[in-house]
Amino acid sequence: MPSNSAPNHVAIIMDGNGRWAVQRHLPRTAGHKQGVNATRSIIEHCGRSGVKTLTLFAFSSENWQRPESEVSALMELFLNSLRREVGKLAENSISIQFIGDLSAFPEKLQQQMRRAEALTASEPKMRLIIAANYGGRWDIIQAVKSLMIDVKNGLLDQTEVTVEAIDKRLTTAGIGEPDLFIRTGGEQRISNFLLWQLAYTELYFTDLLWPEFSVTELDRAFHAYASRQRRFGRTGEQLAASSDA
Repeated sequence: MPSNSAPNHVAIIMDGNGRWAVQRHLPRTAGHKQGVNATRSIIEHCGRSGVKTLTLFAFSSENWQRPESEVSALMELFLNSLRREVGKLAENSISIQFIGDLSAFPEKLQQQMRRAEALTASEPKMRLIIAANYGGRWDIIQAVKSLMIDVKNGLLDQTEVTVEAIDKRLTTAGIGEPDLFIRTGGEQRISNFLLWQLAYTELYFTDLLWPEFSVTELDRAFHAYASRQRRFGRTGEQLAASSDA
């Protein structure tokens, strides 16, 4: 049943898998595996609640700096999860799309990503966007470089380099900006995720580690979002007047 408080587009940094495992004297990879279960639950609940787009930060461009064993385990977990979950996503009319510099991933994983996108592409009820080897600064730079090339080649005038023009060159073109951003794990920062796109997004932080983040906590975030007034630079009085018109 769709929720009246659910935003159209939710973006989440799923932080705290490793710390969850360490607290339990388990290897960090055990936390990532437990995090997959939480991810599955949140995806399903977003679909039931009427969310139209869910963007998850799965692997940042900075995560390559982690221990090689952990990165390797993450790649294998990523691949196995895609193979296991793609059929269920398709059955539930959830499309999947990957954003980021995917060329850095093993070819086997890239092939599985393309296969998952193709299998889930038709008439989705919800779009699942996975940011993998993604960085907000990288996204802005690649968009600006693309515009610079067109200006240099005379295909675009420099006066046409606008907010809208940059929007169209970002990897999120056509997806739309998030309404609600959630970060688990107790950190209160954006960590190079969707820097351009989060300009007017409502932010929600929780101390819960990602494997502990339940649908109940997600509903709390939705209710917190619904209680806020999104003014986009205008005053509350202006919004009230426009709603009464």
